[in-house]
Amino acid sequence: MKNGILLLAGLALTLLGAGKVQPEVPEPVGCIGFADEAVEERHLNTGERLGQSLERYGLSPELVVVIIAMLPIVELRGAVPVGINLFGMAWWKAVPLSVAGNMIPIFLILLLLNRLVVWLRHIPFFRRFFEWLFRRTRKKSGLIEKYEFWGLVLFVSIPLPVTGAWTGSVAAVIMGIPYWRSMLAIFIGVLIAGGVVTALSFLGIWGAVIAGVALAGLAANAIVSGLRRRKGKDSTG
Repeated sequence: MKNGILLLAGLALTLLGAGKVQPEVPEPVGCIGFADEAVEERHLNTGERLGQSLERYGLSPELVVVIIAMLPIVELRGAVPVGINLFGMAWWKAVPLSVAGNMIPIFLILLLLNRLVVWLRHIPFFRRFFEWLFRRTRKKSGLIEKYEFWGLVLFVSIPLPVTGAWTGSVAAVIMGIPYWRSMLAIFIGVLIAGGVVTALSFLGIWGAVIAGVALAGLAANAIVSGLRRRKGKDSTG
């Protein structure tokens, strides 16, 4: 329960920050053009700056959104604003592209991570890397360990830097959650994350409130499921 409360508290801070309206910055007289460029650059997030860089290579907006969604850390939470805010896509186009891009590496992680560890662990560099990766993932995935399927859904659905489909898939492999069960949980989490980010993109603070209520309900469901499972184990034991 402590892990769920901490994640929700972090989500609330993030959502409220995302929903705030930034004050207008007055433009210096005689430097209007430079001021516009400075304000525009300051309001671009990491995903949007990356989107602009990829677009300069002649890639289509659709492909840029998919590529950004495939990347760790940025994932769908960075790709949806790129599609909607940077490229002016309709949400019903930006969200499916982002979901598809976010899920592409997950298939490979769930399928191949254990094999890669076996193949590469005799190389000192990769052995240290996997030890660091697994240790870091275990520290951040107590919610998944405690509530399993719904914990994994909630972990992936909260759009924070320490959560997401990449970390969730590594945690699922470490904890031995079956492949298709992991895929379903991560897919549901990515869909919810898409709804959260889209709500924030369009509705500001009200989107934050709606997303917070929805995720609080999901957290409550995960906690109740975990308590029932624990009670069932205690009764059979």
